[in-house]
Amino acid sequence: MGERFLLIVFLVFTITAAIQIFYYLYFYLAISTKKPIEKKVNHEPVSIIICARNEEENLRNFLPSILEQDYPAYEVIVVNDCSEDGTYLVLGEYLKKYQNLRVSTITKDPKFTHYKKFAQFIGIKAAKHELLLFTDADCTPVSKEWIEGIVSNFDDKTNYVLGYGGYLKAPGLLNAYIRNETFVIAIQYLGMAIRGIPYMAVGRNLAYRKSEFFNNGGYGLYSHLASGDDDLFINNNAKPENTVCEYRHPTQTRSVACKTTEEWIKQKQRHLTTASYYKPSHKFLLIMEPLTRMLFYTSFIVLVSLQYLWIEALSVLGFRLITQIIVFALAQKKLKEPGLMPYSIFFDIFSPIINGILFISRGRNKGINQWS
Repeated sequence: MGERFLLIVFLVFTITAAIQIFYYLYFYLAISTKKPIEKKVNHEPVSIIICARNEEENLRNFLPSILEQDYPAYEVIVVNDCSEDGTYLVLGEYLKKYQNLRVSTITKDPKFTHYKKFAQFIGIKAAKHELLLFTDADCTPVSKEWIEGIVSNFDDKTNYVLGYGGYLKAPGLLNAYIRNETFVIAIQYLGMAIRGIPYMAVGRNLAYRKSEFFNNGGYGLYSHLASGDDDLFINNNAKPENTVCEYRHPTQTRSVACKTTEEWIKQKQRHLTTASYYKPSHKFLLIMEPLTRMLFYTSFIVLVSLQYLWIEALSVLGFRLITQIIVFALAQKKLKEPGLMPYSIFFDIFSPIINGILFISRGRNKGINQWS
């Protein structure tokens, strides 16, 4: 190959390395370096909204951890959305035991199909309080101070609080991949929000004002999509001046990860359907990172295999790797996600390819529009 071509490859390699390091030091490091702000005690009443479809086991296991929070004034609204298992019986048992539990039931109608957003809307309409806190039926807070920690962020300027929701650790490579990907996405959306670019959140741990929902037209133009009740709502309405990130350990949640690859693929493809609706500037930032990562590794392989400036290439690779390890180690310590580092380095190479394939094939999967 010609000298000019190899020089271009080396330039691509160094430029993409610089862009990658920028993402690490500016966005991903933000949650570790952000100075903690003293939180004020705020016991404003809260409505917690959980949508459930065929979640008998998860509700039995995890709902008490939400109903037994150390918080003086809150209600828990479970929207039982066309469940066909024992969800109704479990909720009936808990209604007798917990005075702060309320249940809204949607009955199955063959003439009317809907996504999770409709159930979410029913829960929001039923909420008595201005502050809304969202989680899922398969989620559990890591402490009894979850509500208090989230609510302490609300003041006259704050309308949105973006929380962290990780996954419970389980055996297997799939669980490690899901936990690692969730961690990387979290330091990305939290880091970008800290830097003034709130572009998404996760419905496993998200809070906002009821008035914000209705004043901004609810789910608006995206009500027909299977996903987007969390990320698209934040993408369209959250602003730097009215959004706060909360990721202290007592305010986190943990969820049950998909147990099969097929289940995870359907879930991931469904989530990827919303990416096309992000703001153009957000899409650019989100595409740039995995694209430059792929170009970085590809150009490195070309340089080393052809032994062109390979010592310099190894040095740049080493610097980027050290930066990644330091940033990820600090973030994993902050988010209480130990043991992910080996997976973070390994999956760093393959995740852009996997996500690219799933994004391209997202419309071909007939199960993509399942409720979740």
